[in-house]
Amino acid sequence: MINNTSPQKWERLEAKSLDSQFKNNIINGMSCSPFEADAILTSVHKVYEDFFDNNKQLRIGQIQFVILATENGASKKLTEATKITATLTLDDGENDLKVIQRGGVIALRRHRLQRICNEAFEQGGLLTVEDIANRIFCCAERTVTRDLKDFRDMGISLPLRSTIKDMGRTLSHRKLIIEKWLQGQEYSEIVRSTNHSIDAINNYVGKFKKVVSLYLEHYQAETIAFFVKISSSLVKTYIQLWEELDAVSHRKEEVLQMAQKKNQTQ
Repeated sequence: MINNTSPQKWERLEAKSLDSQFKNNIINGMSCSPFEADAILTSVHKVYEDFFDNNKQLRIGQIQFVILATENGASKKLTEATKITATLTLDDGENDLKVIQRGGVIALRRHRLQRICNEAFEQGGLLTVEDIANRIFCCAERTVTRDLKDFRDMGISLPLRSTIKDMGRTLSHRKLIIEKWLQGQEYSEIVRSTNHSIDAINNYVGKFKKVVSLYLEHYQAETIAFFVKISSSLVKTYIQLWEELDAVSHRKEEVLQMAQKKNQTQ
């Protein structure tokens, strides 16, 4: 059941919209009154309404959702915080059907929860429990909180505005996936244990290989981060995994082969 007794909650949800950000920029940047900012926003909508329709860029089952950008600190007011528009996959067709057939509706909700949190973070934004419960899943916040606890019990911390400070700027789920891969698990096993798609796992492993390849050529972490397009802290996490984890021999060989191929093409 959704709790309707907290007006502050709805004010917070409303503050996380692009319209709110636009009006805030007009008020602060041009010294306009809230009334004038509303009038300007209305005119913008009338003129550019056709250009705001981005639905054609979405796959079936996806939505565009306005969320807080990762750059905002915990102390930043929601009305002043930078927002981004992220594409979230609510329904992934056959992949989701397989999850519900295997584990039921609770497993599907948690599968989708993990997916949208990761999608948001990878696009530079952070969802909140309020966003997920009240605007996406239409369920009680305690349901989402309980799901998050179950993930933590499995050693998985999802990227949310409330948890990102504890996680730092690295993605714990990426580290977990790379650990499993280095220990010899196949993609199919990792899919079952982490609820990530094969495409996502392949992307993480590919970037891990690139990081190690550049590291072996003695590039600095900041330079590697620029080339691979991930954070420098995640680069350092990957390098630490490579140096400290006792990976199985065929995984080590796979990574080293990529580094050798890169050197041969230079």
